[in-house]
Amino acid sequence: MRGAGRGGRCSEFLLSLALELDGMPNVYALACDTDGIDGSEDNAGAVLAPDSLARAAEAHLSAKKLLANNDGYSFFEALKDLVLTGPTRTNVNDYRAILML
Repeated sequence: MRGAGRGGRCSEFLLSLALELDGMPNVYALACDTDGIDGSEDNAGAVLAPDSLARAAEAHLSAKKLLANNDGYSFFEALKDLVLTGPTRTNVNDYRAILML
């Protein structure tokens, strides 16, 4: 961890993936922790859509700056793309899926 942002492995992964995909059409992703908590936050993870970076730009969010501060939570919270399940009391592992249509 370099920064003091919010979020955990799942939102960090998705924000990094968003930058790598750079709006690639027809690619969606989900990253969640099965216990319902990503890092120390109240979300299980988040979802990524092809328009996520464009929506972030419209909201004046810098994905690169947020990633540098380890702040994936704020990125996906602003987009309303957090996955909120509440604690599931089952900690199997992180779950990640990428759908290419």
